[in-house]
Amino acid sequence: MDADLTIGERIRALRESRGMSRPVLAELCGRGPDWLKKIETGERELRSHSLLLRLATALQVADLSLITGTDTSAPTAGAQTAPLGRLAHPGMPDIWSAVMTRSLTPSSAGTVDPVALQGRVDRTWRLWHTSDKNRTEVGALLPALIRDGEFAVRTVDGEQRRKAQVALSDVYRLTGQATAYVAPAELAWVVADRALAAAQAADQPAAIAAAAWNLGNILRETSYPEEALRVVQEAAELILPHLDGAPEDWRGVYGALQLHAAVTAAREGREGDAWRYWGKGDQVAKSLPAAYVHPSTVFGRANVDFHAVSVATDLRKSQKAIGLADDIDPDVMPSRERRARLWVEVARGHLQRGDRTAALHVMQMAHRIGAETVQFTPSARTVAADLWRSAPRALRGEASRLAVDVGVPTG
Repeated sequence: MDADLTIGERIRALRESRGMSRPVLAELCGRGPDWLKKIETGERELRSHSLLLRLATALQVADLSLITGTDTSAPTAGAQTAPLGRLAHPGMPDIWSAVMTRSLTPSSAGTVDPVALQGRVDRTWRLWHTSDKNRTEVGALLPALIRDGEFAVRTVDGEQRRKAQVALSDVYRLTGQATAYVAPAELAWVVADRALAAAQAADQPAAIAAAAWNLGNILRETSYPEEALRVVQEAAELILPHLDGAPEDWRGVYGALQLHAAVTAAREGREGDAWRYWGKGDQVAKSLPAAYVHPSTVFGRANVDFHAVSVATDLRKSQKAIGLADDIDPDVMPSRERRARLWVEVARGHLQRGDRTAALHVMQMAHRIGAETVQFTPSARTVAADLWRSAPRALRGEASRLAVDVGVPTG
């Protein structure tokens, strides 16, 4: 990068080097293309440190000086690095700040009611499962939830403190879900550990099991499958003695742990173990009301059936996966995010069979159902990239449009 370039010229060079259009980068920063054009042309100064962080995150630039150069008036007070995950999302800097700048001495002003906090968390979980822009909308709410949760556990005691700990654990579990693949590794581990620590402080088996389910996700996605299995198995053993007479959601968490183990085993090629774990989850679903859905893991009859498709796909049993999908009614699943991921799994199955036309069709369905689920899930992006490279000639235009919508580089 030429040392004489202005901040705007540097931003433009970085944007063009990544094949990003001005509207795309502006949207990632929560601004319009005219704003970015004025920044790039020097008509407007970049004074906001948070906007600088958002630009850096969207451009996947860790060192802010690559954007600011030697401009002493640039908004670089404080951190000189931007938090980067595998994928960029403009909400990440604010979440990073809320997690990593936790105060050890809470303010004496005001209080946070743990029951009201839990209500906010539950509503945000529902938003995660029902919005097609779930990462953006939930991500905007997380910083306040994190700060309020941390404040609550430091300002109440007794039973109220236990309730606050459960709510805080839920907040961090949701943070883990909403920042998967966009969070730097260190944040992902901090969030998972805090969720488990808060649940253990509350001494509530269902909260501990749910936090372990979340930790298992992190372990599996960071290539620690054996540790992931160990964690979810221990959590299942912990909660099992408490299930008789317990609330339905406790059984829902136990079932979710079994499905987690099923997918983990399938990805390791352990077919017998995978279907054994899936069978345990199936039995749990049969013991619950037909319409039951766990509020955060969405465990229930539909999710068990969806996981059968995932297990078969991960075992590369594409014919079985597609056959199982044919018997599923996706509309019975209330989670838009989970429905989108089902169609991604079906697309993977079609690609395993070499049927790119069918794969493109169902990937387009997945994107219509949950745009951000597809955009920020690596397996979905891999399918979109594969289709862009190898779709039949007659479908290359559609495959290219899908790749652009998903954010797959096509330059």
